[in-house]
Amino acid sequence: MLIHTEAMREIPAWAVLQRRLFDTIETAWRQFAERYTEPDGRLRYSGGFEDRDGVDDLYEPFFNWPAFYLLGGSDEVLAAAKHHWSGVTAQLTEAGMLTDQYENGYDWFHQGESLVFFYGLCAADPSDPEFARRAARFADLYTDPTRGNYDAERNIIRAPHNGARGALEGLNPTWQSYGAELVWMEPYGLPLHGLPGIRSWDDLRSPANAEAMGLALQHRAQGDTAVNLAATSLVANRWLYDGDPSASSWISRYVEGWHERARLNGGLIPDNVAPDGVVGGLHDGRWYGGHYGWTWPHGLHSVASGTLIAGLNASLVSGDSSFLDVTRTVLDTVLEHAITAPPAEANFSLSQFWRARYGPGANEPALLVPHRHGTDGWFDFGPMQLEFPLWLWWWTREEQDRTRLQRVLDGMPEAAWDVQPFRDKMESGHDAPWLAYLDGEDPDYPARALSMALGQVARRVAVMEAEHPDPATVHLHYWQRVNPVVTEVLSQLITGTPQTLYNGGLPFSALIYEDLDRGRAGLPQDVAALVTSLAQDRIEVELVNLSATRTRRLLIRASRFGEHRLQQVESHGEDGGDYPGPSTAETSRPGVPVSSSAEVDGAVKVTLLPSHRTRLTLATTRSTQRPHHRAAGAHASTATRSEQGNR
Repeated sequence: MLIHTEAMREIPAWAVLQRRLFDTIETAWRQFAERYTEPDGRLRYSGGFEDRDGVDDLYEPFFNWPAFYLLGGSDEVLAAAKHHWSGVTAQLTEAGMLTDQYENGYDWFHQGESLVFFYGLCAADPSDPEFARRAARFADLYTDPTRGNYDAERNIIRAPHNGARGALEGLNPTWQSYGAELVWMEPYGLPLHGLPGIRSWDDLRSPANAEAMGLALQHRAQGDTAVNLAATSLVANRWLYDGDPSASSWISRYVEGWHERARLNGGLIPDNVAPDGVVGGLHDGRWYGGHYGWTWPHGLHSVASGTLIAGLNASLVSGDSSFLDVTRTVLDTVLEHAITAPPAEANFSLSQFWRARYGPGANEPALLVPHRHGTDGWFDFGPMQLEFPLWLWWWTREEQDRTRLQRVLDGMPEAAWDVQPFRDKMESGHDAPWLAYLDGEDPDYPARALSMALGQVARRVAVMEAEHPDPATVHLHYWQRVNPVVTEVLSQLITGTPQTLYNGGLPFSALIYEDLDRGRAGLPQDVAALVTSLAQDRIEVELVNLSATRTRRLLIRASRFGEHRLQQVESHGEDGGDYPGPSTAETSRPGVPVSSSAEVDGAVKVTLLPSHRTRLTLATTRSTQRPHHRAAGAHASTATRSEQGNR
């Protein structure tokens, strides 16, 4: 089809900033790798590991490097990401933390954080046979009951700590005591409620109570917990390679099991299942109290994340969005108990999480929801993470989900709508002004957000220059704090997608691009993209070629894994005119606006002459083909080549 374009007589600032951000990140990640990694890719860390915790901390510094490549980062950043995954994997294996390249066993709140990097690598280069084999091998840890993690009869994952060595006993092989000397855990309060004689943190100052708490934690670390739902991403990632029906069946059955438990609990998902399959069997019949569940340590933050990730995965493999109903109930339940108060005045266990996100808005009245539930009812009030209702709406684009999202947005302080200059390890939190932009209420968001992102890269480079930690004593979170690759704003603007759910979400995307001249994923060099509108079956995007001398060609598709497909494209440009015009003129004569539309079969090719732009309105529909990993160019998978042949 003919794509209408127009010559640019003024270069949009957002496009210049976007390409500058690409260039700045390319320099910064190389500096990070040179300073903090060894030639074989491992991190410069010579300290040890005292317990099961820590695997995630070595993978997390690279979690968004594959995403940067998929947006248009260099071939070198993808090669580096694979190199560091291999180096860190060898490093952790030598430390005794991995078996056959997978974590020995830990909770899925942290496993999910580790695996975002792995899922990103699989999506970035699905033609890599080694990662395909790993994806299948890792998924088998859960779909194959003989591996010790999954009880097929009771449809449960058998322990809160699980992984390559099956279901592990307790929370640590030698952990017996849990006392008040663990001062860094005091903000989260008691890990178990209802133990005789232990009603407050101060009660843990008693050695006998500390011993009782430790023994109870070890004993109750059996059976399934709601956060294990994030394991569905591991299986879905494998399914995206080969469509194995046993993988999709496992996801649906496992998620349905938790949904049935929610139904029997009045709609709200419980957080624990005993080894015999009974909810509350290890918690005196209580539906709350499981590890990383409703009571401790984060409540909503971990439970909603697990249910949402699982709901998205089950919807992906089945096409049934009702799998998201349990997450809807989770969010609606805490919203029913919401209060209004300044976040800074709430005794919220995750208050540090919001000081940067809200900036001065932390002192303004806001909607606060209870994050946890214990023997005294709902407690721990704080702002709801916008990512949860946002991802629900983004996936379905349904009015019911937009209404819930809007309620949360309306409860945010006014300052939260500004582009706050911060970045946390999840690299999210700027969704409110982005949504305002999509709604036509904040036209300056792209330039302000990109400027902020450039500032965050600059700050992290400055920290790298200023701090030189000792590899023997460096904090395990240090590298996360200086990772200079930023993708949140790029994902929003280029693909129309929120930041990936950090605790184990797959790298979904509303739009994907392919550089036709280089035969690879991502935007071509010099090209900037801006999604300006996102609706249920329509996406509007602007494309700009900043090169003054080179024509750029690209392909656009709907969705990362082919859940949706393009069916119609309308392009907007100009016709006539005399660009660039004769040298004797002070300017060129513009043409007249022109638009046209045409049916397409899944993808649209765009050719951008030097210093030209186009605006596209893309009509999308649910695909009738199975979602799958889609490679680009010369590395295209069989499924992708077949899809191209059908056009």
